[in-house]
Amino acid sequence: MSRRPTGRPHKGSACMRESIGEPQHSLAAIVRAYQRHCRPRALEELNSFRCEPTLPAAVQRAGLAKKPDGRRYDHQRRLSKETLEEACRILSGEDFRHCRDFDELHATVEDLLCGVAGVGELMTYDTALRIGAKLGLYPSRVYLHRGTRDGAQALGLDWRAHQIEVGELPQELRALEPYEIEDCLCILKRDLERVAAVEHR
Repeated sequence: MSRRPTGRPHKGSACMRESIGEPQHSLAAIVRAYQRHCRPRALEELNSFRCEPTLPAAVQRAGLAKKPDGRRYDHQRRLSKETLEEACRILSGEDFRHCRDFDELHATVEDLLCGVAGVGELMTYDTALRIGAKLGLYPSRVYLHRGTRDGAQALGLDWRAHQIEVGELPQELRALEPYEIEDCLCILKRDLERVAAVEHR
């Protein structure tokens, strides 16, 4: 069962604003900045999992939140070694090839990791996305968690939702893939808040 958030968006997001130069002042500019500065990193990460020699190898690295060089991904840098090792152990016992789409994959990862202390929405989503890259399964909706809720709220969207349909988003953002929109909502949330503030003056 999917867990729905309560309360206000979490302001201490693990998403970090990447170096993209000057602040952006329109949705179109935000999308262009994401494509230019953030997309290459996102594609590199997903391609590294897609190119793992086997699905179990991809699952193991996803569970440990490890980059190809063995370092930890920034989103999971605050999780304990014990938490990630437990996540890896649990995930490694599942054959994810039964998953028909990303929604089923995400739900499976969520169910498997729901009892692991320290694992929340962000770890669940990132893990599912990384395993999905190996399986060729990608989101068709935008999943919300932590920092992405700030971006969604800035756009006047239902930030309390578990997912947002792409059709609910402003036209400019639809130039991105759903997983890129998720990334953009998180990394560039301050730019989105600035644009929204100007538009509502």
